[in-house]
Amino acid sequence: MPLRARQRCHALLTGLVALASAAVLSTAPPAFAADTWTEAGSDRADPLTESQGLTSVEVPANSPNRYTGIGTIPASVSSRGWNHVGDPDASYDGYYIEPYQADSGTAKMFRVQAPGGAWSEYVHTLSSGEALNNSWVAVAPGGQWMLAGEWGTMNRLLVFPTPGVNPSTSPSANLPQTSTVRLDHAVRDVQGCDFSGPTTLLCSSDDPDGTLFGMTKPLLQIDLSAQPGSSDVTGHVTALRQLPLRSGCSGSFETEGVDYDRRTGTLRVIVLSPGFCILTDSKTYRLTRS
Repeated sequence: MPLRARQRCHALLTGLVALASAAVLSTAPPAFAADTWTEAGSDRADPLTESQGLTSVEVPANSPNRYTGIGTIPASVSSRGWNHVGDPDASYDGYYIEPYQADSGTAKMFRVQAPGGAWSEYVHTLSSGEALNNSWVAVAPGGQWMLAGEWGTMNRLLVFPTPGVNPSTSPSANLPQTSTVRLDHAVRDVQGCDFSGPTTLLCSSDDPDGTLFGMTKPLLQIDLSAQPGSSDVTGHVTALRQLPLRSGCSGSFETEGVDYDRRTGTLRVIVLSPGFCILTDSKTYRLTRS
């Protein structure tokens, strides 16, 4: 083939390859697909017993949803200084876990109820630089690992072996932090998270400032680079929407725990109303994908 013809042929092939590559790139899905959640209803949230968190329980069958609040803390627990309970979660095989904190000290506690009904307590001694707050827990779908969160502006989530489920855990031994989720965007005042898939978390943020995502009180989606375990993973943070903020009173709302029920595809989140209306129109909102 003459040189000029070979050059024209090479240019044509180069152009075709570029067009094909552009077509593949234009149709490739984004690395992370953010869900859209639409309000589907609400129920009154009792300020004493439904004001901190909630979770759906799959085992035993037909179990009612569980809630936490100051009124759900047993006297035998609060008398030992564990006077704040956060957003709970349950493994798919029926282990129910509540996170506790005290006003001071060097530890936090996870209270676990086995499917048979027996309770046990697992204490975690704070790691260097770890906040005392124990705001929420989220059991990974595989059951062996559990995430927990701190208060304030954070670039990480903490990973623990799931107490009572992971065979490495014991009520008589310290529950260690085994790894970390490194977030690509700071989050503030996360009050609850729940897994909606093997590597996807939905989280409620009580952020009152709005500078991180351009909105206050956001619903966040965190996509993990891999399932959590003994090694660190990264998390991509997306703000999906502002959580519902409606009340007969004006003032500061407080978003609380969140739950995703995989059986119905329903997301629920507690929002406490301002002032006196915390007693009258605080809500657990139901949201569905749209």
